[in-house]
Amino acid sequence: MVLAVALGAACAPSPPPSADSPSSSASTSPPTALQASLTSVQATTAVATTDDDAAALAVSQALFEAAPVVVLAASGDQAGQLTAASVAVAVGAPVLVVAGSVADADVARELERLGTTHVLEVGDAATRTPQGTSVTWSLALPASADADLLEQVTGRPFVDGDPVAEGAAATRVDALVQPRTTALVAAGVAPEESSADVDAPRPTPSTATTPTPAAQVTGPVLVPRASPSTSTSAPGADPDAAATPTSGSATLPRTDPPEPLPDALLLTLPGSTAVAAHATARAAGLTVLQVPGGDPRADEQVVDALAAAAPTTVLTLGAQFGDQATADARVAAAVTGAQLPGGGQLVFTDGAHARRYVALYGTPGTPALGVLGEQDVPATIARAQEHAGWYDALTDDTVVPMVEIIATIASAGPGPDGNYSDERSVDDLRPLVEAAGEAGVSVVLDLQPGRTDFLTQAKQYEELLALPHVGLALDPEWRLAADQVHLRQIGSVGVDEINATAAWLAQLTRERHLPQKMFVVHQFSTRMVSDRTRLDVSHDELAVLIHVDGQGTQPAKTGTWNALRADAPAVHWGWKNFYDEDLPMLDPTQTYQVQPVPDLVTYQ
Repeated sequence: MVLAVALGAACAPSPPPSADSPSSSASTSPPTALQASLTSVQATTAVATTDDDAAALAVSQALFEAAPVVVLAASGDQAGQLTAASVAVAVGAPVLVVAGSVADADVARELERLGTTHVLEVGDAATRTPQGTSVTWSLALPASADADLLEQVTGRPFVDGDPVAEGAAATRVDALVQPRTTALVAAGVAPEESSADVDAPRPTPSTATTPTPAAQVTGPVLVPRASPSTSTSAPGADPDAAATPTSGSATLPRTDPPEPLPDALLLTLPGSTAVAAHATARAAGLTVLQVPGGDPRADEQVVDALAAAAPTTVLTLGAQFGDQATADARVAAAVTGAQLPGGGQLVFTDGAHARRYVALYGTPGTPALGVLGEQDVPATIARAQEHAGWYDALTDDTVVPMVEIIATIASAGPGPDGNYSDERSVDDLRPLVEAAGEAGVSVVLDLQPGRTDFLTQAKQYEELLALPHVGLALDPEWRLAADQVHLRQIGSVGVDEINATAAWLAQLTRERHLPQKMFVVHQFSTRMVSDRTRLDVSHDELAVLIHVDGQGTQPAKTGTWNALRADAPAVHWGWKNFYDEDLPMLDPTQTYQVQPVPDLVTYQ
């Protein structure tokens, strides 16, 4: 549904009636205001470009269905773009950039698509409106025009503001409002003040057949326009004959801003320089939210802001946000407001405060399978938090407590289903899983599948994996061939089975708009995962980690660590400390001396 309609395009005013005209004393209705209409973009739209000029065009295409008024600014003209931004927000018009990377033909096509009849050419954009369009009126306006001048030209109220510092242009544009829009002027540039009368003598064929050069524009100047019948786009047209003077007043006809898009956001990067694109978004009523790094899942404050805004329309600006599918999935997850233990929706974060994990391994109620099963649920949560606390003083990173729960347990016998794996029920695991989530403890479900495959078993725990804080671990040591038995052979798996399981988990995460999930592959021998170089680490929904499970002497463990890291794909890394089997077990300080520092440390 279109939220506002274009009510009409006022052409240049007709000459006033003569004194003896019958209608001279009759009352007349005010002219219909020029008003843009916006598209109903109830979705996420990605503008994945690093080109500021192209971004301006793309944002106009995404948000505006029609715009009888358009503001033009020149590429690289910072002062002109600031003034153009102020005008655009005040009158509710898009800003297009000329004389840069966007071809004039593309600008002309956009003007035609929008049905534009009136153009304000700011600064170096003077006389740059493409010929051969529906434009009938254009006005050259100086860059850095002050509030009085802009108000006289547009009829909209403006206020003067502080000079715009270098690097702060887009941020200042983001704060523009209407009415009483700030007339933005670049620092170090003197504002252009209004002259006595902006309705000064108009250009005539004898005095204004040559457009005023941009550098000489010191006040509003009507620019000659091509007659539609003699457009330079017509075959064989004479360019000189086409440039007939514009008639009318050097003030914009009355405008009404469009009805703003409800619940609409522009997501942009800190330090963005796409001034024109920001201005067009603000003219459409979008609120601007800065997203460091371009992934809205990464920052807990951004996740909170998106959840609070509950937007129906989102525009992402910048290649760092990803392509359309990536941006759509990331925004859909962030809008839910779900937070992982440690904050945000990414398992691992970069920067000054990265995220690491310390976990207990085992299964509830079974001490023989690991320290996790040596105590009840509340004590297990407390013990996991205690272990993570050992590492807090050793790093500036956030250390998140975690439990890795063995969901399917390798068994000595075939069992009723013949797969040499005992599957614990969802109800058995739920108390610990839910208690962990409430306490800010991360969870990973570990699969020891025997003679069945990882994907089949993973699907049995979909109900738990649909929780935001629950990830998945695959343990190839316990993946048997059809003729193998546990402890007689060490299990192994082909990478295709791992990749199929990862693809299913990524799809589950994406379809349910969940935060990113940890996806762990256990390994202590290169033979355990065949063709590992093809491990698929491309899923944006997953953080893939190889967990090195070697035990014994520290030189042996270091050798295993180094061997498994050789020729590995781009993954995160886990280290396991065995209470009984390591000779000796490393303390926390020694563990964080392992290089690279493990992203996950597990105790078994």
